[in-house]
Amino acid sequence: MVITQINMEFRFRGKKLRGFSCEMIRAPTGFIPETFGSIICQVLFPFMFSIMGMVAAGLVANKVQHWTVFVEIKELLILVPPLLGLKGNLEMTLACRLSTAANTGKFDDPQQQQTMISSNLALIQVQATVVGLLAAVVALTLEAISGQKLELSHIGVLCASSMVTAFMAAMFLGILMICVVLGAQKMGINPDNISTPIAAMLGDFVSLCILAGTSSILYRYIDLYYLFPVICFFFFSLIPIWIFIIKKSPTITEVLKTGWFPIITAMLISSLGGLIFTKSITEQKINLMAVFTPVINGVGGNLVSIQASRISTYLYSWSSPGVLPHNMRSFFPDPGSTFCSSEINSVSARVLLFLVIPGHLTFLSFIYMMEKGEMEINLLFVVFYLVASLTQVLILLYLAEIMVRLVWRRSQDPDSHCIPYLTGMGDLLGTGLLSLCFLLDSFFINLHLRNPNIVEPGPP
Repeated sequence: MVITQINMEFRFRGKKLRGFSCEMIRAPTGFIPETFGSIICQVLFPFMFSIMGMVAAGLVANKVQHWTVFVEIKELLILVPPLLGLKGNLEMTLACRLSTAANTGKFDDPQQQQTMISSNLALIQVQATVVGLLAAVVALTLEAISGQKLELSHIGVLCASSMVTAFMAAMFLGILMICVVLGAQKMGINPDNISTPIAAMLGDFVSLCILAGTSSILYRYIDLYYLFPVICFFFFSLIPIWIFIIKKSPTITEVLKTGWFPIITAMLISSLGGLIFTKSITEQKINLMAVFTPVINGVGGNLVSIQASRISTYLYSWSSPGVLPHNMRSFFPDPGSTFCSSEINSVSARVLLFLVIPGHLTFLSFIYMMEKGEMEINLLFVVFYLVASLTQVLILLYLAEIMVRLVWRRSQDPDSHCIPYLTGMGDLLGTGLLSLCFLLDSFFINLHLRNPNIVEPGPP
């Protein structure tokens, strides 16, 4: 057992101490010190399963980009990164809040546990409803800025599809995250290590399938203009019910008041990635973007969420909001100490970096086996892709170290404020670097074709 909190009460009569009481609150499984090996054993299998979910999402994206609704309403492609990113903004944030609560002993009281679960579920429904509509509005705005003509019927389908997708995905994944955290706690596994990979495993696939199915169904009724405002009004009418449930928990009520800026900012950042995604497919004709984008974005967001959640749990266990531990006093730590020291957060950062290359090679192997003959991937692109993936995660892990410290110093909750920014940055970095990989690969191929003096390597 490890003591997670000590409450002491001193009783005085005049200036004389007459007695005192001491209450020790312990986590049921303890805050067990972890090593490189123990972390990788807990993270590896959920992470590899999450790769399979991302592969499935990439293959689905590759198929649905040719569906009539996605061809006719190109703004739907802009929606893909921000809606898939909602799992980072909402579900992963939820998983991190619950994991931190479980690791710090706040789930010991069954009544407190029930209140926290119901209020957190209601919170992500409110956030999903609002952000779902805002994501559609931003997608339309970006298309208008780029000079595209908008049709009224397309606007209705886009807004309704976005809200339905956000609401249904948030409900399904929220319930799943609660089950995962409670199950991990009972099994003596650190929920920080497995909850976000499992969210990533199903998040992209579920969100993309709901978006594709919902938009295809609504597109059949595109002439019924009144249908789409009714759908939007229905989901907004549920918000007072969710707020009533949220108010049972003062902590979550505070998150409802203060947590909008990170989520909306992250959605805007992801939407910029969505614009790059759309332009790469429609103008540069890079159809493979649809396959690779969910994976590179998902892996980056997955790994940085694990790290941010672990740092947050560490701070909640060894310090108080507003006060940084002695070994974390610097807001901008040396990269060497972030990745190469013996501190537990540095050890976990090395574990997560270690998983990047094997994870993406596993993804490329799956793609090669499942789409053999249909996708042309050369060795040069694989090298560019792996370098881009490693660069993305390296940047995100360092940003996580900085951001969690800054947020904690301001007495704010890192789980609610940091992960949306980090997953949004992951989407933008991933989509931008991936597009650059395809462009560089195309450039060198064209250069080779124009230069006849370059000899193809072959057998002697």
